[in-house]
Amino acid sequence: MAFPMALGIVSPPSSVLTAASVLALISVSILGVLETRGIHLKYSKFFNASSSSISSKVPSRVGMFLIYTPAFLVGVASFWLFPDGDLRFLLLKSAITIHFFKRIFEVGFIHIYSGNMALDSTIIISVSYFFLSLSLIYTHILNQQLPEPSIDLKYPGIVLFLIGISGNFYHHYLLSKLRAKGGKDYKIPKGGLFELVICPHYLFEILGFMGISLISQTLYSFSVTLGFAVYLVCRSYVTRRWYMSKFEDFPKETRAIIPYVF
Repeated sequence: MAFPMALGIVSPPSSVLTAASVLALISVSILGVLETRGIHLKYSKFFNASSSSISSKVPSRVGMFLIYTPAFLVGVASFWLFPDGDLRFLLLKSAITIHFFKRIFEVGFIHIYSGNMALDSTIIISVSYFFLSLSLIYTHILNQQLPEPSIDLKYPGIVLFLIGISGNFYHHYLLSKLRAKGGKDYKIPKGGLFELVICPHYLFEILGFMGISLISQTLYSFSVTLGFAVYLVCRSYVTRRWYMSKFEDFPKETRAIIPYVF
């Protein structure tokens, strides 16, 4: 936690914001550790693996709309509720809103769904994203009273954010082309960085969150990004393990999320 402050890339936070940053990092990271222990958030292929134990479920498209819409509305409302602020705050609100608008657009027009997702997982993820969007904005408001970081990284943050959402969108598009409408079978993804890793969309999502962290430059935003990175790395690990168990011809040299490394 002290590393970003020592480099002068975040504003020195209050004790309350420091505690919130630690809590955010730990809570999201725990979800990732649970994934590696076989305790999954029940959506996508991991819903199918344990659907017999699920009592309440919703269609996947409905569930995904429920997951992303509240967080998107927080971003939209922030422009009305908090019209003032500096350029950094405007960029942060814009990045959060664009991120969740993209996800809603993909749910409506890109992804092809064939199954259901557990209602409890839908609620957990929806509340998490809602709180993420709200807390990133609110903690930035609190940090506006503090001195600016000595190193300004908001412009590199914009570039990294755009790379992240573009790469994430492209690989989601490639995934959508693997399945015909109404089909339920999984296939080994091809094209783009899928030739190197099984979850390039997760890699670009992490880059997008890193971009938001650089735009905001608060300890809380860096903590949230690190927590989500831990979760997505863990999720990619179990995803690769799932593909290896289902497909005998799965290329063993394909890594989970970081090309040639992991």
